[in-house]
Amino acid sequence: MIIVSDTSPISNLATVGQLDLLKKIYGELIIPETVYQEIINAGATEPATLAVNSLEWIKKGSVNNLTLVMSLQTKLDPGEAEAIVLALELKADLLIVDERKGRKEATKLGIPITGTLGVLLKAKQLGFISSIKPILDDLVNSGFWVSSDIYQQVLALVGEGE
Repeated sequence: MIIVSDTSPISNLATVGQLDLLKKIYGELIIPETVYQEIINAGATEPATLAVNSLEWIKKGSVNNLTLVMSLQTKLDPGEAEAIVLALELKADLLIVDERKGRKEATKLGIPITGTLGVLLKAKQLGFISSIKPILDDLVNSGFWVSSDIYQQVLALVGEGE
C-alpha cells in the first residue's frame, strides 16, 4: 500500500504522542521534500521534527511534475501541492491531508483521502486505541481546529458521544 502524507497530520499526531498510529495502520508513509522541510523548519525539538529525522517508516519522495505543483500552489500551500502531485505520480492508495482546500483538490484529481480524524477513526476500528475522545481533546487543546459539529459526529460514530 502506498500512503502519502501532508504536514499537518504528522505534526498533529506527533504533538499528542500518537504518531505511531500511522505506522500501525499504514506501515510506511511517503512525504515529499517540501513536507519534510515544513516539518523540520518547525524546530529541532518539535515531536514531528524528531520523528521524521529518526523513524525509518517515514520516507521522502520526489515529485517530477513541477508544472502541476506550481499550478496547485496558486490555491494551496507548497507542502499540500507536492503531497497531491506525489500521490498522483505514485498512484498512492491514500493521501492523508487535513486542510479543506487540499482535500477538495485531491478529490477532484481522483486521489483517495483521509485526515487526522479519519486516522483516529481507523485506529479505533482496528483496536489500536480504546477511545478517541481523549486524543481528540488533546488535539484541540494543542491547536487542532475542528468544528463542534464534526467533533460530535466523530464521537457519535464510535459511540463516545454525549
